[in-house]
Amino acid sequence: MATLDVRPRLIDALSVLRDRVDAARFPLPLRGAARARRNRAELLAQLDDYVIPRLRSPQAPLLAVIGGSTGAGKSTLVNSLVGRRVSEAGVLRPTTRTPVLVCHPDDLHWFAGPRVLPQLARVWVPEQDDGGESEFAAGDGLGRSEYGGHGVGGVGGMGGVTPGGGGAGAGGHGVRMGHGSRTAHGFDGGHGSGPGPGREARGGGELGDAAYGDGDGYGDGYEVGRRAGGGGAVGGGYGADDGGAYDGEAYDVAGGGGSGVGRNGRAGVGAAGGGGDPGMLTVRIETDRALPSGLALLDAPDIDSLVARNRELAAELICAADVWVLVTTAARYADAVPWHLLRTAKEYDVTLVTVLDRVPHQIATDISGRYAELLQRAGLGHVPRFTIPELPESAGGGSGLLPATAVAALRDWLERHAQDPVARTAAADRTAAGVIASLRSRLPALAGAAAAQHAAALRLAGRVEEAYERAAERVRQEVAAGEVLSGDARAHWRDHGLDGRSDELLDALTHGLTSLLTCAVQEADERAAEAWRRDPAAAEVSLSAAAGAAGAGGRLGVIIRRWRRCLEELAEEETREARAGQAGERVGSVEPEESAALLATALLGGRRARTAGENLADLLGAQTALRLCDRGARLLATYLERALDGERERRLAPLDQLTVPLDQQAELIAALSVLQRERQAGTERQAGTEKRKRMRSEEEREMAMEKEEVSG
Repeated sequence: MATLDVRPRLIDALSVLRDRVDAARFPLPLRGAARARRNRAELLAQLDDYVIPRLRSPQAPLLAVIGGSTGAGKSTLVNSLVGRRVSEAGVLRPTTRTPVLVCHPDDLHWFAGPRVLPQLARVWVPEQDDGGESEFAAGDGLGRSEYGGHGVGGVGGMGGVTPGGGGAGAGGHGVRMGHGSRTAHGFDGGHGSGPGPGREARGGGELGDAAYGDGDGYGDGYEVGRRAGGGGAVGGGYGADDGGAYDGEAYDVAGGGGSGVGRNGRAGVGAAGGGGDPGMLTVRIETDRALPSGLALLDAPDIDSLVARNRELAAELICAADVWVLVTTAARYADAVPWHLLRTAKEYDVTLVTVLDRVPHQIATDISGRYAELLQRAGLGHVPRFTIPELPESAGGGSGLLPATAVAALRDWLERHAQDPVARTAAADRTAAGVIASLRSRLPALAGAAAAQHAAALRLAGRVEEAYERAAERVRQEVAAGEVLSGDARAHWRDHGLDGRSDELLDALTHGLTSLLTCAVQEADERAAEAWRRDPAAAEVSLSAAAGAAGAGGRLGVIIRRWRRCLEELAEEETREARAGQAGERVGSVEPEESAALLATALLGGRRARTAGENLADLLGAQTALRLCDRGARLLATYLERALDGERERRLAPLDQLTVPLDQQAELIAALSVLQRERQAGTERQAGTEKRKRMRSEEEREMAMEKEEVSG
């Protein structure tokens, strides 16, 4: 198989495409939107957890993820491949909650940092020199105590995880709470400079007085590992740690910023930045020299777990694998769940291995043949297939370790692909190239879903725009017809000629204009809401609740009162200029309030207030009155537009909050085009390199033949 081109430009193109996929959103409940969201999440997981890290670090160890359905024996298989219990196998389902990654100690640096699975916190377990069970296991964590004091580790919260790296462990008191709590001193401060974690890094922290739980010394509490080294893994400060020592779960560390340590390899983890997060996703890392350098095994949660987060995590871990090792059983090999994974593996052309586990001896040939036939029918007949017989160790009550002969064939296959440079490169390249090739069909589908989202968002927004355009037209027509000058406003206008008060007339006109706008907005909302109810895309979008439509009257009233103040200022300005020029017969005695009342009446009264303009001309002069009416009309139009636009934007706010990018379809397609162009360039370059190699080989062969002829 040809080596995948890993030029920086290809990685850059993939990074841009990854960012475009990350920016895509599918919030509207359209047909296919849920599938698009799943595809987006899966694609991001593959790019972040596998493809980009693999291309950037082609020399990294081969990661084989052991996945499968509940009770398939994944943990037992991992334990047997390693030769000791590193993952809990039992009868309770689901057993594997926290994924376990096992690698050779020399390969630890590849997995201690965020190169792969960056969203998972690392819980580190020291290397076992004697090959037996781990009695103590150190967890990681760094952060500020909730109650004071702080603890800082090195990479991943553990000083010395990176070779030569040490972190400071701050002292202080901590409270470890089991059934019976005891106080414990934290680590002494100091810096570690050891070459690695755990037993090999002893430069800094020394264990203070450990605290145990209740009667038996452990109980539901936990104790601190004997050798934190490298500056101390657990920070000081007052904090409460509450978690079981045997259940394999991450502990909730409320303060102190450090990690708990449990018996039999059970580790707790503290949250960065202060306090623990009981919902933090972690991966437990074990090292063992029994595994060859260049190979790592990852025991994933059940792909059909009853816990949704476990299912999602299992799928994400599989996406991070160089090799998919799918484990199924004689009783469940035809189930839909494993076959969904098999079809996905075929679609992405990944390096795949299948294990048929727990096969009774008496039907082994029959079951194995049927499974092989199903694989052949699905176009997966070439996939390596291993059969493991049903043994007493397979049961949950067993030791958790199968005989070495039962897993020898699978172990040999994995070791050969990890240690043979050609096979190792081929396995990693095939998976990476398969995922990249799958983008040709996956990205257009994602872009199509993005286009549907954008079209639906535009359609829903158009319904609101149309409703408010009709509302604006209604307001313009009713203002021109003088509808505002009715009721109390009309009564005050009649009284105005009989020494009525100008401020009362302005109050009535302001109230009338607010009522007109409120009615128009309510009608627009009803029209838009009805259109949204008929559109499936708006099923989960609230038009009125999110927009605060109930408070429209108050908001409109505020805007109209601002308009009135501006109108009064405008009338005062024109009246002052008219006085200076003595343009009208009575301009010297007119008050600005009267000019404002006449102007408002002329603007809002229509034909019902023809005399208002005439009276204004008598007071200020014809030229001044015309200019004032023109400026007042523009001011009125501005505020009416502002009022309606504000309410319309509020109704559109739910759509804006959905963050459907306008150009996400075009950006996805453009990023795919750039990636394909870079791949094509890499393929051509690689073909040219191979051609030159062949030519050199042929020349060398011809020269060798000529030498033989001469010597002969």
